[in-house]
Amino acid sequence: MRIVIAGAGEVGTHLAKLLSREDMEISLLDEQAERLGDLSANYDLLTKVGNPTSIRDLKDIHVKDADLFISVTPHETENMTACLIANQLGAKRTLARIDNYEYLLPENKKFFEKMGLNHLIYPEVLAANEIEESLRTSWMRYHLHLSQGALELCVVKVREGAKIIGKTFASGVYNHGRYRIVAIKRDQETLIPRGQDAVEAGDMVYCVCTKEDMEFLREELGKSKKEIKNIIFFGGGRIARKAATELEGDRNIKIIEKDRELCRLLSEKVPNALIINADGSDMDVLKEEGIQDADAFVAVTDSSEANIFACLAAKRFGVHKTIAEVENLDYIPMAEGLDIGTVLNKKTIAASYIYQMLLDASVRGVHNLTSADAEIVEFYAKEGSEITRHKVRDLDLPDEANIGGIVRAGEGILVNGETQIIAGDLVVVFCKSHVIRNLERFFK
Repeated sequence: MRIVIAGAGEVGTHLAKLLSREDMEISLLDEQAERLGDLSANYDLLTKVGNPTSIRDLKDIHVKDADLFISVTPHETENMTACLIANQLGAKRTLARIDNYEYLLPENKKFFEKMGLNHLIYPEVLAANEIEESLRTSWMRYHLHLSQGALELCVVKVREGAKIIGKTFASGVYNHGRYRIVAIKRDQETLIPRGQDAVEAGDMVYCVCTKEDMEFLREELGKSKKEIKNIIFFGGGRIARKAATELEGDRNIKIIEKDRELCRLLSEKVPNALIINADGSDMDVLKEEGIQDADAFVAVTDSSEANIFACLAAKRFGVHKTIAEVENLDYIPMAEGLDIGTVLNKKTIAASYIYQMLLDASVRGVHNLTSADAEIVEFYAKEGSEITRHKVRDLDLPDEANIGGIVRAGEGILVNGETQIIAGDLVVVFCKSHVIRNLERFFK
């Protein structure tokens, strides 16, 4: 497969690096040579200095042979124009990064496809959706509906006193069939649990369960449930605006933003929130605005550092749920080590969305897990495929993969060693990113 990516910013570069590990021909185009740096020397991809909307430059990079053309520059108009030109030059499919929510409405999909724009992505909206979900399930670090809610992925930090601490997997304590721990994150290392492994205090556990057993899981992990009513957003950009607009229920929302003009826009666009023109990194401002009474604090400024430190401060004031947008990938391990709560990263969210378009047809969906450098992948089991020929315990799966559950006739079912997967099952697999291609052969 040949892919051309226009825009070597954060999203484009991260996506190019991710795809360069696959058996694909990747080309990265950008107007600024310094952005491309020595990427071609360190990764298996071609770089070219050029304008994404230049017909000559797109021809030079052989866009006519592209199976997919992706334009993810910071400028919506440039992205859409580049995709239209690439389509006319012969690119089979196109994808543009946008910042106009109206374009994503279902009734506009056919309109854009007729123009030659096959896919549109708005990373800030995807991030806002994750914030909404995180506030609904505040006792988790991360929550994901799998297969339209037939199964749930719950990522939780285990504290001292939890019932499961010190219990090995070989002990049979997890044989209740009500949840399955598919992975453990410990000291920056992601572990696929084996018989003699045990959960320790401070571990991040990745669990698959049904909706009906989420309360049981919460109690097992020693987590308290708290209603999120009072929410403070630090930063009034697109993510905060979209998340605050979509939050439902009787919630008290404050948005602290130091840019006066942006505050005026927020007052028009987010009528259900109180807009405060101030510096949210100032402790006196946070105290004055009632940080000590907040149930959740969401830091989504352009500065990863400011977001991390603001969440640390919120934790010190006793805020139950904190969420930080951390766009510098190098900071994510540090942020998790500081125990600041949920970490959000637009690049990985957007890359995961695009990446799943490129996989085999047997793949229903891919969900990138920033904190674990791993994925949750939903595979369809085909008639006669290798995955259906043996019980789970006899499958020679890669060491860095673990089946969490299956969906059969719309019903979520947890697996164990004796489970026999049959054709038509949707199989939920936790795995390291680099083994997805190795897993595909089991489902073909």
